[in-house]
Amino acid sequence: MSEVQANPSKVSQNQASQIVKIENVRVLNPFTNTDQVQTVYLDQGRLVDGQAIDQSQITQIDGKGYWLMPTMLDLCARLREPGQQQHGTLKSEGLAARKNGILHIVTPPDSKPIVQDNGALLAGLREKALRDGGIYLHIIGAQTQGLNGQQPANMAGLRKGGCIAVSNANAAFANDDVVIRTMEYAAGLGLKVVFYAEEPEIAKDGCVHEGFVASRQGLPMIPPIAETIAISKYLHMIEATGVEAHFGLLSCGESVQLIANAKAKGLPVTADVAMHHLHLTDAIIDGFNSLAHVRPPLRSEQDRQALREGVRSGVIDAICTHHEPLSSSAKMAPFAETESGFSAFDSFVSLGVQLVDEGLLTPLQWVQSVTTNAAQVFHLTEKWQTQSGWVLVNPNQSWVMEASSMYSQGKNTPLINAQLKGKVVDCFMADTL
Repeated sequence: MSEVQANPSKVSQNQASQIVKIENVRVLNPFTNTDQVQTVYLDQGRLVDGQAIDQSQITQIDGKGYWLMPTMLDLCARLREPGQQQHGTLKSEGLAARKNGILHIVTPPDSKPIVQDNGALLAGLREKALRDGGIYLHIIGAQTQGLNGQQPANMAGLRKGGCIAVSNANAAFANDDVVIRTMEYAAGLGLKVVFYAEEPEIAKDGCVHEGFVASRQGLPMIPPIAETIAISKYLHMIEATGVEAHFGLLSCGESVQLIANAKAKGLPVTADVAMHHLHLTDAIIDGFNSLAHVRPPLRSEQDRQALREGVRSGVIDAICTHHEPLSSSAKMAPFAETESGFSAFDSFVSLGVQLVDEGLLTPLQWVQSVTTNAAQVFHLTEKWQTQSGWVLVNPNQSWVMEASSMYSQGKNTPLINAQLKGKVVDCFMADTL
């Protein structure tokens, strides 16, 4: 291992003044759909032609056995600021994202307080994310005022303020008429609508998957039909209104089939899944493990396999982190009373490498699911391409997920003390961030 590899921070310190030469690295390039071992030169996070470079100004890295991929775009992460800085801040979670190769983040509109129903506030939030956290934040605006589910938000103002879509997040609508009218409004403005589908009258006060483990522990349950009925209903509305729609955080096998049918019918829909739903099931909640409390809940092995097949077949367009950092006290209560959420940035690359090791995806397909495919969902391809860098990954590095080694302020993950494989070695980004 070279001196630079042994001390990855040295690469970051030298990026502003020196060009980095990485030899014998496996370049996973979704821009060109190529996967090949080669020698590359990086200047300020950009691939450059090495023939025109003064070789004396180069920092060299032996990349044998490593992967080089573009910085990732995450379709769902809550960074907790504004309003919940006890769990995380734009600075802490921005750092965690960058250290794990994520430069662009899409965030839902349910901060506390809610500011995503006011287009005039969005520019300031994006600027703060870039200034404090060094990340590009893409904001989903509120579908209704204050997410109250009753009156449409000022979507024209939100669009002018730069929001990329609208959603009511996990908040309930007053009735289906509100849903239809807001979808018509969004369609007229060319805004995509995002659904985190769950029928509130069925989910009620549930917190876990309806199954044997929950029944044995006496926990309130959320049956899969809470998701699939909502998706079915929204798909009919999409067909009637013509609005572009995205279904985030699928958790059920039947949901994958519904999306597949809608795509086959030609409806303008896309979908994503959280990485943890591709690896974990409701079995992990056994013993009232509050670190496994997440919404939508972890479901059955059958659902997990169907979600994985949805990713493999392309029915599910992208994989996201669904990062939700929480303070330790948020998980210290009886299971049903704890706050839901996983801190997911620090394990994201390792779990992606695991999908490759298990043969579900090729390395390039996994990279596409977290880069180009994700960017296409919200028509961010051009912006992402011009504001991206490169990530050096060691897919064979074994490590233990310890709270002390996590970059995120939130240590709330059921993977604490898990043996993982695959880790970011370094990130190469413009020094203007």
